[in-house]
Amino acid sequence: MKNGPLFFFGLFFVLALSWAGLALGTNAQLGLLAPHYDDLEGKAFPEQMSGLAVQGRQVYQELGCAACHTQQVRRPGFGSDSTRGWGSRQSVARDYVHQNRPLLGLSRIGPDLANYGVRADEAGLKAGDLLAYLYNGTETMPAYRFLFTTRKIEGGPSAFALRGGAPAGHELVPTEQARSLVAYLLSLKQTYEFAEARPYAPADNEEGAQE
Repeated sequence: MKNGPLFFFGLFFVLALSWAGLALGTNAQLGLLAPHYDDLEGKAFPEQMSGLAVQGRQVYQELGCAACHTQQVRRPGFGSDSTRGWGSRQSVARDYVHQNRPLLGLSRIGPDLANYGVRADEAGLKAGDLLAYLYNGTETMPAYRFLFTTRKIEGGPSAFALRGGAPAGHELVPTEQARSLVAYLLSLKQTYEFAEARPYAPADNEEGAQE
């Protein structure tokens, strides 16, 4: 084939340029995102997670929870997330600026968790309720009993001990991993109304807009 090296060089250049525009261009654009400072609130959003919640995020990742749960609310018209009560608005890139590796998830065998902390507050669920949920599991979620230990009561019962599940004179106590995981789940809240999360509506004077 005539001019073979030139052809392959051109092909490589086009592919490299396409990759650079898609990968590097997107990274440069999103890499400039920063938390939004609200003058009225006097703080920036999204807020940083507490140290215990950060540890719980690692536990969430190690347990592979992202294989069954997502953390991304889809915009209206792209699913029934809003109808299911999973969020009042769509998730946007700014929601994840504090996360080096956003845990968006692989599938929704279980519900989306982007706003689980909000739903727990509305349902009146406390940390103890979630710890019992982790220990017992459900029909669709396995029980994580290895995150709990049974120990003899000495002096007084632990403030974190679960009710029942332990023989007389003993108590069922969550490990630090279990407590940090619950702290992480309760911290998941995408509630601040970022401007880019508002549904797009064409202006009346925009070309092609209906009168």
